Amino acid sequence: MQYEKNSLGHPRGDFLASRHDKLGWGVKKQGRSLWTRNAVKGISVRGESRKREGRIEWRKWDPTRSKVAAALIRTSGDPSFLLPDPGSNCLYLGASIGGTVSHIHDIVCGADNHHGGQIVAVEISPRMVRDLASLSDSRSGLVPVMADARRPEEVAPFLSSKVDWIHQDLSIADQAETFLKICLSFLSPGGKSLLSLKAASERSSDGDDKSRFNKAERTLNESDLRLIERIDLRGMEEQHVLFVCEFNPTS
Repeated sequence: MQYEKNSLGHPRGDFLASRHDKLGWGVKKQGRSLWTRNAVKGISVRGESRKREGRIEWRKWDPTRSKVAAALIRTSGDPSFLLPDPGSNCLYLGASIGGTVSHIHDIVCGADNHHGGQIVAVEISPRMVRDLASLSDSRSGLVPVMADARRPEEVAPFLSSKVDWIHQDLSIADQAETFLKICLSFLSPGGKSLLSLKAASERSSDGDDKSRFNKAERTLNESDLRLIERIDLRGMEEQHVLFVCEFNPTS
């Protein structure tokens, strides 16, 4: 059997999940649209549209407002690999008001957290943390944390164990270095991690956007993370690349 490969030369598998509706429990793709199974029926988080299918309500996941959603559309591999499993222990750095976090919660926790998952959502802005706290009132398993994500010691008290999935979306310099520090501190062996890197925030790096993305890729390749895919988000999230990694410690 011949396997197609993604941009980094890794096998794509014998089928593309993007051609199929289901991307795993609680998330599906229909045409160019993504939907998650709403854990809080009747409520939209950012005014997104909803639809009913029998007793199930779905919320639209906009790829122009979410780097994770954009990556699910753009990946050359199996989109389900980018997502955490139901019941996972997750860490989200740069949670903002919780738009993307809420869709991850739909998948990981579900209504009344019947999956038993957890998402520790870290944000440094007090105003945005208030929005996260309000969101967590109706979404059991979502833990809002006001902390500086660049400092693992500020995040550690809110984690009871290593996590299965990390997403970092921070507008700071040295994003790849911070990502590595966080992954080495908190990610379980075999865990998945996503880095949404914004070129404009890499003020400490010389050169154009491409050179900044290439520098981040080299940093990841020289670490204990296995870089699975580099996804260009142009057209949905400008000046952004999302790196998909897996943690394979050498010792």
